Amino acid sequence: MTPLTLVALVALAAEPAAASRTLTFQEVLTRMESQSLELQAARARLAQAQELSAKAWSGYLPQITAGASYTRNSDEASIRLPQAYAIRDVGGPTSEPTPDLPGAPTNLTLVPTGFIEAPIQRYNQLGAQVQLNQVLIAPALCVAIKSAGIAEDMVALNVEAARREILFAAAQLYFGAAGLKQAVNVQERLLEVSAAREKDAQVGFDAGAQPKVALLRAQIDRARTEQDLLRARNSHQSTLMALATLMNEPADFDVVVPEEPVLPAGIEELEAAALERPDVAAAQRSVELAEAGRRQVKWSYAPAVALSAAYRWANVAGFTGSNTSWLVTVGLQWTLWDGGLREANLRESSAKVAEAKANALAAQNRARDEVRRGLLDLASARANRIKAEEQLRLAREGQRLVDVSFKAGTATYLEVTDANTALAAAENGFVGETLNASLAALRVLKAAGKFAPPPAGEAEAP
Repeated sequence: MTPLTLVALVALAAEPAAASRTLTFQEVLTRMESQSLELQAARARLAQAQELSAKAWSGYLPQITAGASYTRNSDEASIRLPQAYAIRDVGGPTSEPTPDLPGAPTNLTLVPTGFIEAPIQRYNQLGAQVQLNQVLIAPALCVAIKSAGIAEDMVALNVEAARREILFAAAQLYFGAAGLKQAVNVQERLLEVSAAREKDAQVGFDAGAQPKVALLRAQIDRARTEQDLLRARNSHQSTLMALATLMNEPADFDVVVPEEPVLPAGIEELEAAALERPDVAAAQRSVELAEAGRRQVKWSYAPAVALSAAYRWANVAGFTGSNTSWLVTVGLQWTLWDGGLREANLRESSAKVAEAKANALAAQNRARDEVRRGLLDLASARANRIKAEEQLRLAREGQRLVDVSFKAGTATYLEVTDANTALAAAENGFVGETLNASLAALRVLKAAGKFAPPPAGEAEAP
């Protein structure tokens, strides 16, 4: 087996199996929306937050409770009460004259004609009760309900910001995989060039026209290029696996090289759009939440009025003679002094308002700064790509000229090696700068809030 045949077999064995499908950039984002576990967790957090208003309203809506009891007593007790009376003549005065009481002594008296047993305790005592509680006036609770709605909006905005971060991470992996795919193609072309150079060196050495050191150098260059190709393939496959993990599906796909994202014209438009980003809007809503919390503390100085009603049943009638009873109570609760707790809460809530306002302004400044720095990075990346493209053109021309000179015997193997090395560096540099320009454009879109808007049919968070 010749060395060139061995080289071909090694290259074929190192080549990975072809992917069963190819996903475009938009297809990856669509699959992320429906399959990403991170997005599913974020939506679950949003579903939890959407119950905050319902929990707050539960304190203002009627509260109905029911209960029953059984009691085993050690003794049974009852009272024997007269049911009716009759007047009887007892034949003589029933009492001595009493100066303090009107009337004269009489021989008439009241005699019970019947008795009723009124139990006040049974051996087996049963009871049941249904109670209704309703808040009538509670200003602090009304403010708490409004605060819950603001908190829901904040969570929705934060979840949308997290969604965009997750999709941006997938976009970075996709563009990285596309760049590494181009790098693999570059290394495959360089391997073809190195293999052809080794073949020419072998022919020249066999003919006695080239020294053995030229053949050895060509073989070293070919081996290094094979290793670079293997490394590029592994990096490409590793990036695809990371992207597949983020999408929650097998890594049996490949990517296509996407176009560089198109940016809206005008820095003013980008900065204005950045101020509407979900994270910036959430910071602004946090100011409203802090102010609502301060109002809630202020309204805690007001009294609260509540209504309570109960219906009871017991198997002991008691003194009323009825087994059922009901009651309605309207109560007022007013905390006049709580040891200074409300005053401390008021000072604390005022500080929270100041903190929230500072954070909101800082979020706006960060958004503008990210747009401006992103545009600077994009300009630098595009300039670097232009220079890398020029260097690649020159390196290709230089390699071609050296190759012709080498075949004519006027160039040394060292010059060929230097030309091949320069070409490889130029090819990889152009791929890297192209990837950097695309990622820089993506970062500008993300900074301006223009990346990964809500899918069609979904309303953006408030």
